[in-house]
Amino acid sequence: MPQQSIYFDEQTPTKRVQVLKVYDPSFARACFDGMEEDALTSLANSLDLESSGGLAWEDIEDEAREDGNLMSFFVVLEQMPGQETALYVSPDWPSAEAFARKRL
Repeated sequence: MPQQSIYFDEQTPTKRVQVLKVYDPSFARACFDGMEEDALTSLANSLDLESSGGLAWEDIEDEAREDGNLMSFFVVLEQMPGQETALYVSPDWPSAEAFARKRL
């Protein structure tokens, strides 16, 4: 299985924002379950769904397939002193990058 990699890494004086490409569906699912409403709305918009209320984990899994059973996800992490939080998970790079840039 491929290893996770960093696709985006920027920081301000108070925080660091990264986008990781990960291949672990369990980790991605945990991130999805912890997403707040604004992140869910951004994700639903990127997947052309009408609202975040119609967004299900299965939508993410279907879009995350790369080859056969291999799935990849882009996770936005925000790090502040003493705290790291997964804010967003997406099957596509452009939406993850856009969300990460909004956090800076």
